[in-house]
Amino acid sequence: MPRIKAAICPAAGKALEVDTVELRAPLPGEVEVTIEACAICHSDISYIDGAWGGDFPAVFGHEAAGRISAAPAGASLPLGARVLVTLIRSCGRCAQCAAGHPTRCAAPPTVPPVLSRDGQVIGQGMNCAAFAERVVVHESQVVPLPEGIDPASGSLLSCGVITGLGAAINTARVRPGEVVVVIGAGGVGLNAIQGARLAGAARVIAVDLSPEKLEIAREFGATDGVLATAPKPWTALRALVGRGADAVLVAVGAIPAYETAGRYLAPGGRIVAVGMPPSGAHASYEPVIFAATGQGIMGSFMGDVVLARDIPWITDLVRQGRIALDRLISGRWRLDQINEAIADTRSGGARRNVILFEDRN
Repeated sequence: MPRIKAAICPAAGKALEVDTVELRAPLPGEVEVTIEACAICHSDISYIDGAWGGDFPAVFGHEAAGRISAAPAGASLPLGARVLVTLIRSCGRCAQCAAGHPTRCAAPPTVPPVLSRDGQVIGQGMNCAAFAERVVVHESQVVPLPEGIDPASGSLLSCGVITGLGAAINTARVRPGEVVVVIGAGGVGLNAIQGARLAGAARVIAVDLSPEKLEIAREFGATDGVLATAPKPWTALRALVGRGADAVLVAVGAIPAYETAGRYLAPGGRIVAVGMPPSGAHASYEPVIFAATGQGIMGSFMGDVVLARDIPWITDLVRQGRIALDRLISGRWRLDQINEAIADTRSGGARRNVILFEDRN
């Protein structure tokens, strides 16, 4: 088995250890991808912290781009093809997949353990384990990435971009002329803002604790910004547009954001839950308000994306300059700097930090 470098999380809450591990060869229906870039998502950090449970030791990282470096005969993509690596593992046959919702697949294919160290199995965090030089994943998890897109920028399409764009376009189904509020102007929130703008929203209002992030949100298409620290910040929305929002996208996993989201809504509006709080966290609502006003709340996992349908139009808009990718990157780091990159991400100021691997192609 090939030996590769990977950043291993030995236990919940522990620093990552860059070490050598063994990677097994891909089986039928799988591919090996040599990773060129992998961004650090807050979901990785939540798993590293143990916020959602999981088995350890494990390698995380799920927002990646690279090239197919090994595959069994009959694989759908050729060796050398540049691809995105995603956590979306789907069967393509169950009722959810057939209905166009592979992110909700009821029977995702199983992949036997792929990583080990001195005979000990290492978990494939979030179905990917892309904080590593190479990965073995199911074919459903990869999709072609056009050569003209830099892999560092392109890696963001694997999660942060599709989660935010998809929340606005696929889940909220924002329509021209609507008023949209995005709570949280981090990496996912900025992409939700871009999605709402592309969908033709008349106003896109960013809400965040940081004035600096509100300024950045304007660069990505927000028409207005509201400081979440203000008393009753939802009143600022009504002062701006004269009414509540048609859609409120909660792009941060903070309970206060969820508990106040409904205050921004107009009658008939909808909340879209995008950010994921720790397991066991609870928010409180008055159901009578939803019933009396016709409001609703819906979840959006990975932007309800269909990779083969959505990645081509998204990458086309990237090449046209209508979706910003490069400006989403805050820093570029080596694998041996991953703990520093995670600490920088935790600080709250980063949009996306990206781990870069030596180009061996």
